[in-house]
Amino acid sequence: MARFVFIVPPLTGHINPTLSIGAVLLQRGHEVAWISLDRSLEARLPKGGQLLLIEYAENDTQKQDSEKYLDIIKKKIVYGIDSIKFLYEEVLIPLNRHSYEGIMVLLDQFNPDLIITDHQMFAGSIAATNKGIPYTTSVTAPAAIKVMDELPKIHEWEVNQIIALQKEFGINSADSIACSELLTMVLTSKAFFGEMTLPEQYRFVGPVIHQRAEKTAFDWEKLEQGNGKPKLLVSIGTTFDHEHKKSFFSKVIEAFGEAEMTVVVVSDPDLFEEWPDNFIVQRNVPQLELLPHLDAVVCHGGHNTVCETLTAGLPMVVVPIAYDQSHVAGRVVRVGAGLRLNFNRFKAKHLKESVKEILNHTSYKEAAMLIGDSFREAGGTETAADLLIALSVKESNFKELTVKQLVSNN
Repeated sequence: MARFVFIVPPLTGHINPTLSIGAVLLQRGHEVAWISLDRSLEARLPKGGQLLLIEYAENDTQKQDSEKYLDIIKKKIVYGIDSIKFLYEEVLIPLNRHSYEGIMVLLDQFNPDLIITDHQMFAGSIAATNKGIPYTTSVTAPAAIKVMDELPKIHEWEVNQIIALQKEFGINSADSIACSELLTMVLTSKAFFGEMTLPEQYRFVGPVIHQRAEKTAFDWEKLEQGNGKPKLLVSIGTTFDHEHKKSFFSKVIEAFGEAEMTVVVVSDPDLFEEWPDNFIVQRNVPQLELLPHLDAVVCHGGHNTVCETLTAGLPMVVVPIAYDQSHVAGRVVRVGAGLRLNFNRFKAKHLKESVKEILNHTSYKEAAMLIGDSFREAGGTETAADLLIALSVKESNFKELTVKQLVSNN
């Protein structure tokens, strides 16, 4: 039995895949813990999982600062390249700086055999290196790797931010250690990732689709009443909680309010006093259960939503806002599974025409189904768990051999 610990940022899209992988590791008899700043994570852990909460004294400025950085990502309005600069300078670097001390303490407490750190939790790889504990990296946003090819100057700038943080904590390497040299799991398929030569420790394990234990209420009866009519899901995620949502959904209403289709909208129902009769509006929907009943999706290009949509073999219209979403949207278009619109410039008629295009031409659905097949072939959760267990055994054997050599030499 091995002891695994996941080090995760307080972002749902980064946490959920680890919950599925961790559940498999627990089922196979291993000990699994999560290091996080997010106290609410404890309620979502699989049975047997442990939360190792990074805590500071109530009057500690580290605690106050870390909470500020968690909140700012939901309120800041940024686009394109500016969003990457904001993400590093105002969120990731400060967040990792303030997490490092707590991670070090909790690693001593749990004493793991193997660390799995999110690719945005640089503090995890730094702490693992300083503690001499083997670590792997989980890449939930593959654009972080692809940027090396597509935006080399941006990649160089990102790496320099990470290297500077490493030096703060005593690691003087001229290279970033954010991605493990033992194993870096990329949570997509090679087919969706695209062409790029990577070192052999990079493994495409496919998306890890998180099956949520909790049940979400949904108006299935109203959905079924639209039998025979196209059914569309519209979601731009939970990260962008500001007035731009109202502008976006106004265009959705204009485009589809009188259309012969059923539109499921993921939004606060109170955003508007009245929604069209053919809309089902809920703050949360049972997305995985819902997708097989739909014909297409309109989304912001969040990696998890796109992967779930493609796994269901559905075409989509992607309207990226910030961070890695532009890259994800580009991949959707490149593989032929959908169309892309500009968040700031599109009008209702563009959205209506784009949805009509992907519904009326089967090539988009066929392309989505091919990518979905590539996801299943990559293996997902079980493949990720297999790789982690195999690596833990290898590292354990190496440690035992090293100890024996030291004993024999003495």
